[in-house]
This record gives sequence, C-alpha cells and structure tokens, in this order.
Amino acid sequence: MNYKTPTKAIITDAGFASRYLPITKTIPKAMLPLGNRPIMQLVVEECVDAGITEIIIVATPDGKAIYEDYFHNAVPKIEKQLHAQGKDDRFEPVKKVLNFPKVTVIEQDQSLPYGNGSPVASAREFIDDDEAFIVAYSDDVVFGQGAVKDLIEAHKAHPDATAIIAGQPVAHEEIKKYASISMDGEKLVGLVEKPDPEDAPSDLASYGRYLLTPEIFQHLDPKNTGLDGELWTADAIAKLIPTGKVYVKEAKGTWMTTGDPKNYFLAHTHYVKEHEDYYDDVKKIITGE
Repeated sequence: MNYKTPTKAIITDAGFASRYLPITKTIPKAMLPLGNRPIMQLVVEECVDAGITEIIIVATPDGKAIYEDYFHNAVPKIEKQLHAQGKDDRFEPVKKVLNFPKVTVIEQDQSLPYGNGSPVASAREFIDDDEAFIVAYSDDVVFGQGAVKDLIEAHKAHPDATAIIAGQPVAHEEIKKYASISMDGEKLVGLVEKPDPEDAPSDLASYGRYLLTPEIFQHLDPKNTGLDGELWTADAIAKLIPTGKVYVKEAKGTWMTTGDPKNYFLAHTHYVKEHEDYYDDVKKIITGE
C-alpha cells in the first residue's frame, strides 16, 4: 500500500527530564531556549518549513497548559503596550508563533508504559489510516535543512515505505551512545543499540526524526515493552523491517541533541554562532581571551 505524503507531525515531550531537575519540575524541557525561541518552536518550524500543516504536541499533564499558552495565547496586553511605546517590531516574533499552522496539544495516555513510543501511540486518533506522518523528538534539533524535509523527499521516492528513519554519521568512538544503523542499500536491516564501536555495523546513528505509517501502531502496544520495561519506537520500527519497505535517509542538516545539560549547552552555543550577533562575545568568555 502507498500512503499519502505526510501533512501531520507528532512532536513528543512527555518525559520527566530528570537530568534537568529542578528546572523541569516547573517547565517542560523543550521550553528551554535556544536564543529567544524554545527548543519546541525550532522543531515546529522544521516541520512547517517542510510543508507540514498540522502539529500534534504530546506533553505531560503539567506541560500541556504551558504549550497551550505558548502557541495560542495572543497576549493582547503586551501587544497593546508595545504599540503604545512604538515598539511594534518586538511583537513580530509572537505573531509568528500565533500564525503557525494548526497546533494541537494533548496529554500522553497515562495508562501506557513509560518509553518514547508511548507519546506516539497516544496520538493515534489524529492519524488517518491512509496517511504517512512525521514523528519528531523534541530532544533533537537539526540545524540547516531540517530532517523532516529530507524524510518527505525520501517518501516521494519510496511511496511504498512503511517507515523511513533519519540518520547522521557520528565519530566512530561516539556510536556507542546511539543506535547504529545496519543497511542494505537504502533499506534498513537492523538497529544495534549503543554498540561497542568495534561491533557497530556502521557509524550512522539513528535519531529522533521518523516518517511512519499507521502500521507502526500495531507494534506500539503495551504488551510489546522492551529494555527496562519501556515502550520503544525503535523496537516497533524493527518489527516493520520484514516488510522490506523500511528505508534510511541520511539527512543533510546538522543534528544535535539537547537531552542533557552538556549537550544542550553545545546546541545552544551552535545556535548562537549561527543566528546571533553576540557570538564573538560568547567566544571570548569560553576561550578566556
């Protein structure tokens, strides 16, 4: 079966982010800023730039209200005050957020096991049976051309795909931190989680950008928990490999994770270097010059 090209994206931020406590007891991790935009906004923009017209954000119960406010609260008092001060330009970034295509925020189904597959399963009702869709983990940001655009281009080349995953080469010694991709041509053969570098089938690492089809939901079942009793998207994708229609796309952009404070700092520094005019000042502090 050929599925329709994706117009919907599920973006997940339903974990507790314990490595960021205490700040994440109050705000979701993906609301941490890169410049003056939260991580979540950059992921939404990546999807919108690729032609996605409907975003489903899956959050914790506490996080849902925060995302609802960010993407839908028009803050008229702020707009009125800035207009009175002749600073209308400062409100333009808010207008951009409010003018995104449809953004729906839902809570993760609390009856599902812990794991990165559960937020995806929680959004099942939003996906039609005949359409492919994007899944993006908000832990991951992609600079340059977004991976979502690459995945959609790959789907046009392989409309029979049951899944397409994004990959990026990493340093050989770093592959032990990720899932190493095993391929036959463009097709996925397997994923080896956190292998010793000498045992890794490749230095191509899988990360949180996927093009999936409704076939994935039959495997995102609470009975299919894996490592640590969690429900894993990667395990569900692995169960699709026998179809012979799971593909790998080496995305063009630069993927960086924000999953822990160190890597968040590195991603933020990269963002500042690419987008802000004060990078030289930051560089002086880092180098001690």
